[in-house]
Amino acid sequence: MRPLALILLLPLLACGAKTPEEIVFAGNTMGTQFSVKLVTASPDAATLEQRIQASLDSVDKMMSTYKADSEISAFNASRSTDWFAVSKEFCTSVDEALLLSEITDGAFDITVAPLVNLWGFGPGAMVDTPPADDEIQALLARVGYRHLAADCAQPALRKDLPGLELDMGACGKGLAVDEIAELLDAQGIENYMVEVGGEIRLRGRNIKGAPWAIGIERPLTSERQPHTIVHLTDTALATSGDYRNFFESDGQLYSHTIDTATGKPVTHTLASVTVIDPSGYRADALATALLVLGPEKGMALAVRENMAALFLSRGETGIKETASPAFRKLSKS
Repeated sequence: MRPLALILLLPLLACGAKTPEEIVFAGNTMGTQFSVKLVTASPDAATLEQRIQASLDSVDKMMSTYKADSEISAFNASRSTDWFAVSKEFCTSVDEALLLSEITDGAFDITVAPLVNLWGFGPGAMVDTPPADDEIQALLARVGYRHLAADCAQPALRKDLPGLELDMGACGKGLAVDEIAELLDAQGIENYMVEVGGEIRLRGRNIKGAPWAIGIERPLTSERQPHTIVHLTDTALATSGDYRNFFESDGQLYSHTIDTATGKPVTHTLASVTVIDPSGYRADALATALLVLGPEKGMALAVRENMAALFLSRGETGIKETASPAFRKLSKS
């Protein structure tokens, strides 16, 4: 991992009262990139650099299936169905995931790991052809959030299927932005934007004193192009899409978003979902769940649970936008 890059965009005045400046920390983490943008008059850059990196490293150590010594890898490797001791933080994150699985009728399910690996989107070898149906069916027998329990009073996790394994890639980046936001709040920093792999947490205002302007990408595989821009503060935003992580076989695209009901990547017309929520973890997880559910079932859930969600679907005439009432209200405010 390369060290954080620190950029001072607007220096303090040489004399007199300090004026706010914009500071950006940037680097690599969790197999992706991150940036932390602060607007503050009293930065302690060296201390913040160390604490931000430590926070990111902590989440990675807890949730990375690419690290053999992570907490999640240790739990996955165990074939015991007894209670398995974990950190309080890991237990809490799993407990929240189970709650979100209930809310989304299983569309969000962190026990998807065997299927993620089978389709070549995990730490193992990549694939360029879809697996056989019998392979999928065999692994579906090892999947299901109802086979997982969390007791955070211990704290510990338990699986009732020896082969059950977890993949928290659909909420890990959201957790990371929440952890950094909590760190910055504790430091008394009132204006910031935290971004990890496209998941964002915001507080206060930008250097111009305006709400943060956040671009929502158009779901294109060939180029990066903004679809729309929203102006937000004191919230989080996450997008899940099928247009960045996929493979093609016989003219068909297979995305990394897998439906545990079928064991296969989603095949409907919904290309991306953006969710706005106070929690980065929830926004990240819910965006994935709505993408799994598809345009009709996903929107029905968003309306039922008052989720602020923007759906971008592919149609014969191009990209179709559909927004939940909660999203329309936020985007107009």
